[in-house]
Amino acid sequence: MKNPHYNPTKSHHRPNGFQNNHASFRGKRWHEILRWRWQAWRAGLPKPLQEPIPVVAPDLAFIHGNAQAGLQMQPAATWIGHITVLLQIGGLNVLTDPVFSERCFPVQWAGPRRHTPPGLTLGQLPHIDIVLLSHNHYDHLDEGSMRALAQQPGGAPLVICPLAHRHWLNRWGLHRVVELDWWDRHVIEPSAHNHRVPVVLTPAQHWSARTTTDALRSLWGGFAVLSPDCHLFFAGDTAYSKDFVDIRQHFAREHTPGQGGGFDLALLPIGAYEPRWFMKDQHVNPKEAVQIFEDLGCKRALAVHWGTFQLTDEALDEPPRALAAALHAADLPAEAFRVMAVGQTWRLPPRP
Repeated sequence: MKNPHYNPTKSHHRPNGFQNNHASFRGKRWHEILRWRWQAWRAGLPKPLQEPIPVVAPDLAFIHGNAQAGLQMQPAATWIGHITVLLQIGGLNVLTDPVFSERCFPVQWAGPRRHTPPGLTLGQLPHIDIVLLSHNHYDHLDEGSMRALAQQPGGAPLVICPLAHRHWLNRWGLHRVVELDWWDRHVIEPSAHNHRVPVVLTPAQHWSARTTTDALRSLWGGFAVLSPDCHLFFAGDTAYSKDFVDIRQHFAREHTPGQGGGFDLALLPIGAYEPRWFMKDQHVNPKEAVQIFEDLGCKRALAVHWGTFQLTDEALDEPPRALAAALHAADLPAEAFRVMAVGQTWRLPPRP
């Protein structure tokens, strides 16, 4: 099937789909998948938890008070679990890749099951203004969660996503959809309740597929959200690549010291990385996540994409230990790249 978005002037566009900037993605062969599963079975992987995944009760009074604060909103991030974060910046309530379902799979009677409940239920959320959707894999684009948000009181959110996702979203009742190509910019216009907020789709080293026949037919990516009170970076799913040096260079004029410096917060994945021979071209490990942190030159980072679904061979609680070791090796303080409990809120200083 020909790519309807194909633009021959863009190197990541291909006639039949999309590709990465710095290393083309090749889908795994059936024998590679069998090798992975056989080796994991022989080694008894994944290992059981050494300690429970930390979970705290959400600070609903702060979250809902902040949601109604408009231009007086304090920048804050609440980790709901896996890749889902409630961001309160610029007078807006923003969700990244909403996944509230019990399983991340085409059906809810099979596939990886949640090990930790969402830090906020759908019913506990404030009204969501914006959803940032990074790509179409089932642990990121969750039909049940998106259908629920389409029915939220006060109206459906605006969904900002990479190219070629609109058809799924429209089918689920979401019709306020903005599709972006890499480096495209969409501006949330100011009102009495929010600031003017540019949102930019940034490249990532990953891939897409939702069925057996649509691999690489929809784009993937991360986001830069440039609110006056917080410049946020959301990586989505990614392997390590030069893309993050490119991203820092792309925003250099907006991140001078006089304009407040680099990203105030980056949401960086640290889980789903073993075995490396199988996962290294699609997911970073904690050491590579620290390298992304340094490549971006961001002020602080929140660890995501761990502790919820057992997707790969490392133990569910292993990524934070590996992150601590990587930060120590890089001579970086632990508070610079924070691991939070599910349900916990990080209140951030406003951007100067």
